[in-house]
Amino acid sequence: MTNKVLDRVRDLLPAIRERAVQAEEQRRVPDASIAELTEAGVFRMLQPKRFGGDEASPVDFYQVVRAVATACPSTAWVTSVLGAHPWQLALFDDRAQQDVWGADPDVRVSSSYAPTGKLTAVEGGFEMSGRWSFSSGCDHAQWVFLGALLPTDKGMDYFTVLVPRTDYVIDDVWQVSGLSGTGSNDIVIEKAFVPDYRMYSATDQANLIGPGQQVNTAPLYKISFGSVFSNTITAPIIGAAEGAYEAHIERQRERVRLSYGGQKVSDDPFAHVRIARAASEIDAAILQMERNTTEQLRYAEAGEEIPFEVRLRARRDQVRGTERALEAIDLLFKNSGGHSIKKPNPIERHWRDAHAGSVHAINDVERALAMFGKGAMGLEVTDRML
Repeated sequence: MTNKVLDRVRDLLPAIRERAVQAEEQRRVPDASIAELTEAGVFRMLQPKRFGGDEASPVDFYQVVRAVATACPSTAWVTSVLGAHPWQLALFDDRAQQDVWGADPDVRVSSSYAPTGKLTAVEGGFEMSGRWSFSSGCDHAQWVFLGALLPTDKGMDYFTVLVPRTDYVIDDVWQVSGLSGTGSNDIVIEKAFVPDYRMYSATDQANLIGPGQQVNTAPLYKISFGSVFSNTITAPIIGAAEGAYEAHIERQRERVRLSYGGQKVSDDPFAHVRIARAASEIDAAILQMERNTTEQLRYAEAGEEIPFEVRLRARRDQVRGTERALEAIDLLFKNSGGHSIKKPNPIERHWRDAHAGSVHAINDVERALAMFGKGAMGLEVTDRML
């Protein structure tokens, strides 16, 4: 099936690439890029059809994200995060969905999932206060998902809480070495009221259920958070490696190593080996991501329970996908010589951005791999990121 959104986005890449330096300097994705991506339909790919969305396969969505990342990883990161949130919002109570999309289906939601907020029970819901960091693309969003802990009759539970722009302040603190164009600033709230229907339990999320499934019945909304959102973080990192690969190949065709007596890099067999290794790592990361997502969708489409081992494997391959992308981009960075550290050029930018993305909490490689190993031995595994 043709990915029509990808076809439209490819036409936007030259302009997004030209704005990459602007994104870094302004520390946020340029408004023009967000407007173009909105017009192309990127942010509606995972949105319910009843709100004008496509209910597309996440595989198609990740293809779009990776394409954007070849031009500007920061823009792709924001595109991926903001573009994945409609999927999660579709799991919320329908009243929450109507609050966000009822008047304008192009309204966007940013996030900061770490449970650093405080919830206090009040009549009709909760009062919320706190500070949350790393809300990527928050300047381009009118709502935000925020994490908070709340005691329940079954113990402490984690909740994702939906809050409107009128109830929070964005604190501009984003001064970083990589992904600086993502505008991942802090969200600050002082005693905002949250109705209980704007809260979504991680326990329900882990059990692949949500009140929104009553109105959004597509198989898309029956697959795991650990597959959809985790790959949302890895896809732009893989795309950054793809962009570095393309730039590297173009550069190496004409490059001459004066320190090696004027040898053309195109004639250097050692350079060829590094290129081959990088290409293989990128391909492996993409193939595993697409296999796992497609397999979960097949189970959902058949109305069958997704095996826990399939969900564990998706998280294993997601963190390994990030590792593979970093291994590839490191090979390309070293193979580029001194040119790779000069600004501005896509190789050094993509190298910085990919490494910055790798420190996201969902890319905790040892934790994810240990979880897989534990599950492989038949031991109990509980993790809200699954």
